[in-house]
Parts: sequence; structure tokens; C-alpha cells
Amino acid sequence: MKHAGQGSEDGQNWDPGLTPGPVTRGGILLDRDIQEIKVVCFRLGQDTFALDIMRVKEIIKPLKLSGLPEAPSFVEGVINLRGSIIPVVDLRKRFGYSDCSYHAECRLLITVVARQLVGLIVDAVTEVVTIQVRELRPAPSVAKVSGYRYLIGVCLVKDVLVMLVNPDKIFGHRVSNELQRFSTETGAV
Repeated sequence: MKHAGQGSEDGQNWDPGLTPGPVTRGGILLDRDIQEIKVVCFRLGQDTFALDIMRVKEIIKPLKLSGLPEAPSFVEGVINLRGSIIPVVDLRKRFGYSDCSYHAECRLLITVVARQLVGLIVDAVTEVVTIQVRELRPAPSVAKVSGYRYLIGVCLVKDVLVMLVNPDKIFGHRVSNELQRFSTETGAV
């Protein structure tokens, strides 16, 4: 099965297969042969988000964090995962949620962003589902929902609105460069 890969930054020319050539969606290049994407669904507050399963390396319970001086407010610190030093980002803070308390269902999604392993704190991982590419719709840019600018698109899964996250958009250019430098200095990934 083919999955979505990285592509252009414009994200404006969404075409679910009507014209020949490459198609981009939220900065992700979609191959015409892609019919579906398997995603990991997770909750932030009452909202349901998803990441392409090909971007998720593993899902773990939160580990003890060490602080990271002068990090952006949404970067909680770093963890040591089997010898790899991994920065941890609280997606609730990054997406502008006010309640960022930790609880038993919280999980870390270990994913790759800017060629660096990154842990993403989420409220709960709910399921793995397959999304039909033709069912993806543009992210709501008019209604400023939490984290809308980090989305590839939205769709319904079992009558629940699921927002597909583009992990490469979570960080600004400066933070992505710092992550790449951090990766080089620590030998992570």
C-alpha cells in the first residue's frame, strides 16, 4: 500500500484524482495511486486528530522529562529512550489548548520531524483507522479551530470529525533547524 509523502508547501491544489500529475494536500504530496492512508487517531481535549502511521515510530507512556533551557514554551524537555535523546512537544500547548494537565491516558507518539525523533504528548491514543483519500476535505482555515494551520485535511471516521496533522508544520522554520542541529549534535535518529 502506498502512503502520503512530503511535497510542496502551498497545500492549495487539492485534487482527489480528477487530473493527471502530482497532487498536494496541506503540503503533502499525494501519489495518484494512493487510495487510502492508515492513521493513528488521538485526542487533544475533546477533539480527535490523526497522524499518518508511517510517521509514527512507536507509542509509549510518558517518561521522566529533563528540562531544555531556552526551549519554546510547547517543548516540555527531552527524554532518554533506549539511548536516544528525544525532544518532547506538548501538542496541547502547541495547538493552543488551555488545559494541559497530565493524566493516566496521556501518551507519547514518537515520530520523525525534520529528520529528528520527536515525542508528541497527546491526551489519549484511541485507534488506528484507514482513511480513504477521496474523503479528505480541506482544513478549516476560516473557522480558527485549535491547530488548524498544522492540518492536512479533515474527514469523518465513524461520525467523528478527524483532523489529519502534518507534523512538519508543527514547528516553524527556526525550530526545525534547531531540531536538525540537535539531532546532529546528539547523534539522534
